[in-house]
Amino acid sequence: MKLITKILLIMLLASLPAAAQVKLPAFFSDHMVLQQKSKVKIWGTVSGDGLVCVVTSWSNKSYRTKAGVDGKWLLQIETPAAGGPFTLEIKQKNRIILNDVMIGEVWLCSGQSNMDMPVKGYLNSPVLGSNDLLIEAPNKKIRLFHVGRNTSATALSDVKGAWMEADVSAVKEFSAVGFQFAKFIQQHLGVPVGMIQSTWGGSPIEAWMDKFALEEGLKEGLDGDKAISKAAHQTPSNLFNGMIAPIVGYGIRGVLWYQGEQNRHNYASYLTLQPAMVSSWRKHWGIGDWPFYYVQIAPMQYSESQSALIPRLREVQSKAMGLIPQSGMAVSIDAGEERNIHPANKTVISKRLAYWALANAYQKQGIVFRGPEYESFKVSNDTVELQFRNAELGFSTFGKKLTQFEISGADRKFYPADAVLKGRKVLVYSEQVKKPVAVRYAFKDWAVGELYNTEGLPASSFRTDNW
Repeated sequence: MKLITKILLIMLLASLPAAAQVKLPAFFSDHMVLQQKSKVKIWGTVSGDGLVCVVTSWSNKSYRTKAGVDGKWLLQIETPAAGGPFTLEIKQKNRIILNDVMIGEVWLCSGQSNMDMPVKGYLNSPVLGSNDLLIEAPNKKIRLFHVGRNTSATALSDVKGAWMEADVSAVKEFSAVGFQFAKFIQQHLGVPVGMIQSTWGGSPIEAWMDKFALEEGLKEGLDGDKAISKAAHQTPSNLFNGMIAPIVGYGIRGVLWYQGEQNRHNYASYLTLQPAMVSSWRKHWGIGDWPFYYVQIAPMQYSESQSALIPRLREVQSKAMGLIPQSGMAVSIDAGEERNIHPANKTVISKRLAYWALANAYQKQGIVFRGPEYESFKVSNDTVELQFRNAELGFSTFGKKLTQFEISGADRKFYPADAVLKGRKVLVYSEQVKKPVAVRYAFKDWAVGELYNTEGLPASSFRTDNW
């Protein structure tokens, strides 16, 4: 008899209308980091009517809102200066308590395989010093969220993933560039740092752009675009919909971007696409022009049919700094590998991104963040005199011989050239060219940068011609 009563009770409860239940996306969870000194958005859904209440332990303040007819709700809450751990309580018919919440600096890192490359490395492709990174990894003030791979034809509202403290298991699987960037700025700022990784190897920039931005940024259309294919992760807008749209609005300080190899096929369009993508993301976030720091693709020897595309893509990436407000590029001309598209030295790249962030986003004085940048040239007899920006104390090769300069006459044939450092100028000449008209530096697919300012930041590949 008791068994029958229990069964009837269960059936009765199952037949009753479901009570309102508040739900949160995966990235609002234990161990998360919220951007300090700002109004951050918290949102979710509720399966029923009624108010949603959010209570913050750092202020004991309550925030309330009513869900829309679609069940969606959103609140803005004020965050204090960096600190923690705190709790965040979300109440409706049910109650969710988020524990170990830190307040600090939050960055999103995105792109293709060189940003995706985890600290453990890829098959037969290591990350330099990976074991040391893992030994030193544990840090309760660094939190990592790795967005699970997903593609979609329409914008999604959630992702797979979980916030994790930086320990060996979490760091091992996380972006080597993203983690080390977090490590450097956390050490310098002394505050909690949260990194969100949203990456996919072999992805073109078109996949990371929403449909409207793509149409505006590439008015000539996508016909014949060899950067994309029918593969899900190369289909335009698929990665934006699946891996960016769900996290849009999460409070961030800025974005790190390492992508471009796939777009060597349409490098000319990249100068339009990259600014369009950044502008679109910023509009979606709606918190102003957050910093956007990106990595120039590394040198490597490509097939003969593609070798000429690579230096031109690097050139386009350099020009993009002038088109994207609050942007900066980490030069990697000295950090490639001849036969490996995934260079092992991710530390130097992470540091150069950190220089940009610390000097600009955080206004730390005394940190140099830009290498020498070609400005102008003058021909004197058989010698070309090159002038540069960002070389206040001149140049150094740090023991390397200058071998990457080439010089050309009116016939447009380039010959290897000798180069001499003279104060803040570089003098270039060749016995084979008596009347020079143009100079190129490291303007090849595979090159090893040799020209630095005295602070150790390299000059990018460049050319004085437009042939």
